[in-house]
Amino acid sequence: MSTATRTRRTVKRVLLGLAGVVVALPLLIIAYQTAIDSGSDQRGRTTNAVENSAAKAETVARGAYLARAGNCIGCHTTRGGQPYAGGRAIVTPFGDIFASNITPDAETGIGRWNADDFWRALHNGKSKDGHFLYPAFPYPSYTQVSRDDADALYAFLRTIPPVRKLNREHRLAFPYNQRIVLAFWRALYFKPGEYQPEVHKTAEWNRGAYLVQGLGHCAACHTPRDALGGGIAGRDFAGGVIPALNWHAPPLNGGTHALGRWSENDIAELLATGVSQRGAVFGPMAEVVANSLQYLNAPDLQAMAVYLKSLPPAGSEPSLSPAPDERSEEEKAVLTRGAKLYEQHCASCHGDDGMGVPPGYPALKDHASLTDENPLNAVRMVLNGGFPPGTQGNPRPYGMPPFGPQLSDDEVAAVLSYVREQWGRQRSLVSTNEVRRAGGLAGD
Repeated sequence: MSTATRTRRTVKRVLLGLAGVVVALPLLIIAYQTAIDSGSDQRGRTTNAVENSAAKAETVARGAYLARAGNCIGCHTTRGGQPYAGGRAIVTPFGDIFASNITPDAETGIGRWNADDFWRALHNGKSKDGHFLYPAFPYPSYTQVSRDDADALYAFLRTIPPVRKLNREHRLAFPYNQRIVLAFWRALYFKPGEYQPEVHKTAEWNRGAYLVQGLGHCAACHTPRDALGGGIAGRDFAGGVIPALNWHAPPLNGGTHALGRWSENDIAELLATGVSQRGAVFGPMAEVVANSLQYLNAPDLQAMAVYLKSLPPAGSEPSLSPAPDERSEEEKAVLTRGAKLYEQHCASCHGDDGMGVPPGYPALKDHASLTDENPLNAVRMVLNGGFPPGTQGNPRPYGMPPFGPQLSDDEVAAVLSYVREQWGRQRSLVSTNEVRRAGGLAGD
């Protein structure tokens, strides 16, 4: 046999081997993700206890509280619709995913689910029949919920009125409408497992970590996402634009551009009421406070604040604004114009010194929307205005009027450039194009 023939046969075998790997590896991933059922060792562990105690007030009350902590009603209820009956669209870059009916209706809800089925969904991201759930349902966070808390949630959901309402088909583009592709997503981004307390931390810190990482699913918005919708490794709580909602979730970790200048009490107050001496919530976070966080007890809110305050900074600190003589004449002109606009439209509420009258009129100094390198939230608030949520601790919130009808895009850019340099320590000026893009955005 000639050398050339042997070489051709060797190359052929290598190519066939590589082809076999290309075919076999996806099949192995699909088979593994289908077969693996993390937490199955706990199936049946507490089902009977839950079924027997579902009517007990303390179990149901604890489940109701946990449902608030997880903001279940926020996604599983349409605006003006029946609680937990599903149908609300979760807008994603891949299409719309419609939240399911989780009332105890036997035909269209989860009335035929048992506690094991419910645990499987929270802990392992799989439905009763074993099909993969889309991670718009935040099981990558809910997997950290304990079995006891999952059972209490289940007990509560068994007590709410059943609603006969068919689940809507998701509106997803190909190939995202094929659930089988979730096997690969899960292999890349999902690791099931209950929260494990850190032994060298306090009970309060661990309680806060459990709520923030698990039921609160804060990472779903506050951790930046890659093109496939998975959290970027090493960037937990580092902030980022919420896909398809077009709001910038600020970083929750330490540092002067995040919560570094906030006290634990500031954080807890914001979570409880939607306002604090340091700022106010708006956009999607206003809904979270209104539906969920305001109903948590003070110790849990304080625990969350303790945990969040402990998070280290991610990445480098933002640079300080340049000295006035480092600005170009064009930049100086923009800032001068912005100062005049601020005096005309903003100072009456926020003060000449930017200190405002908190919590009604927030201070602009070190406000998260201004220290954030991304000006998106600040632009949207100036254009469209908004209100913090009405809460038990702040039933009549002060709002900000929309200035979009009064100011041109150039003027909005100028006034924001001024306040971001003056009180947000930002080098870059806001461009007219950034204002224009934000003005054309949709989203809650």
